[in-house]
Amino acid sequence: MTNIDALSWSDVKSSQVVRMAILPWGATEPHNLHLSYSTDNLLSRAVSLDAAAKAEAQGVQAVVLPAIPFGSQNPGQTDFPICIHMRVETQKAILYDVVSSLKRSGINKLLIMNGHGGNTFNGVVRDLAVDFPDFLIAISDWYKVVDSRSFFTEPGDHAGELETSMMLHYYPEYVKPKEVYGSGTTRQFTISGLNKRLFWLPRNWQRVSDDTGIGNPQHANAEKGKLFADAVSTVVAEFICDFANADPDKLYC
Repeated sequence: MTNIDALSWSDVKSSQVVRMAILPWGATEPHNLHLSYSTDNLLSRAVSLDAAAKAEAQGVQAVVLPAIPFGSQNPGQTDFPICIHMRVETQKAILYDVVSSLKRSGINKLLIMNGHGGNTFNGVVRDLAVDFPDFLIAISDWYKVVDSRSFFTEPGDHAGELETSMMLHYYPEYVKPKEVYGSGTTRQFTISGLNKRLFWLPRNWQRVSDDTGIGNPQHANAEKGKLFADAVSTVVAEFICDFANADPDKLYC
């Protein structure tokens, strides 16, 4: 009961109770010169499937839904061909319909597995918590659940060592040869507080990067990706088990 792609109605009818659903959410956008436009979709779902399989081995049934392939983009990104921007209002409408449908199926817990840095769901989830008070929605940026600096020389923010290593592990067929890699060199803000991340302003992608990458991918390899993927999916699987088994009336102590 992990991958909905492999499920039929006969599987669902005869299965044990599905405790929760996992919704991978990515983006369709360029990732430097060497990675797929679908990188965020592919990785968020791959990590979700690995984590759900580990949870299932511990007796917890969770279904991984198809990834939502469109995300919120920065200014400048939408000037690149085939870079798709999805407004927050649209994301909220999609989530509302997904939650409504799951609730009718008897599922009252959802984990959003986010793979795109531009997606921020906190406000939307707060709104849905008001509309669906007995439905729990948790959010994870999968790439943040373990310290990436323990695995990578320069993790990078976008198509750098981290994402390139993960793609080399899961989908090497979608990674161009190393000689194609862009440098991922990033221009910084001229305002100190923004560089220190004390304040926030969306970056104009056309101005901060020449190859759409943010971070050097040169040190990436599949073995690093495998180790990181295993560490991440283990942490996520533990959360899935805890979340699925949690009593909504006893979340606090």
